[in-house]
Amino acid sequence: MRVLVVEDDRVLGMFLQRGLMTGGNDVQWVGDGESALEHAGARQPHLMVLDLGLPGLDGTEVLAQMKAKYKKTSVLVLSGRSNVQERIDCLNLGAEDCVLKPFNLNELVARCTAILRRKAEHGDPILRHGELEMNRVNRSVRRSGRIVELTVKEFALLEFLLLRQGETCTRSELLRDVWQMPAGATTNIVDVYVNYLRRKLAVDPAGSATSATSPVIDTVRGTGYRLSAVQQTAETSGTSHLTAFHTVAA
Repeated sequence: MRVLVVEDDRVLGMFLQRGLMTGGNDVQWVGDGESALEHAGARQPHLMVLDLGLPGLDGTEVLAQMKAKYKKTSVLVLSGRSNVQERIDCLNLGAEDCVLKPFNLNELVARCTAILRRKAEHGDPILRHGELEMNRVNRSVRRSGRIVELTVKEFALLEFLLLRQGETCTRSELLRDVWQMPAGATTNIVDVYVNYLRRKLAVDPAGSATSATSPVIDTVRGTGYRLSAVQQTAETSGTSHLTAFHTVAA
């Protein structure tokens, strides 16, 4: 699950980031409300851990805007203020939970885990694009007629592209959000993994190339990558069999 920590105290923010990553979540940290909204618009986290006492845009305003624009993002509020009415107001604005500072990290992680578990149980875990079908709960992907094993990073890359289908994903975005690397890092790791995915999706279990399956990932020259346009054919109109290919350790 994608989690965004919004906390202006750098030490506390990084402490929370490390603590919440222990459950296998993809956790990012920002230090102000404007950055939080910008990040949410680009990445749409499943959960935001939001401190109310932020510089500039107040946490309460961030919460209000999040619930107005990104209804699928759950919000857990952190507050160092003893004002009970303020916490009630946050719950009324749509926050899933409120935790008062100082807090126990294990309790906070447990509360976040409970929110994410409820989201997984009640949300749609399936991402689809043409003949592709990804189940994000059991971490399997289906494409007509073939079984392919993916590493953890290959799965994460494909998931990101599926979440952004219809859009071009820049190399900088993929470096930041899939590899947690600086957007300006000098590396060709994105291109390498896109090629890995293309080869695996274009080869049948026996290892021979197949011309029956259309390309999945297009290159947008000078920018990045996007999923190919879905082509409706007799084979992909709902009659083809879908076989799972599973994630393996990187």
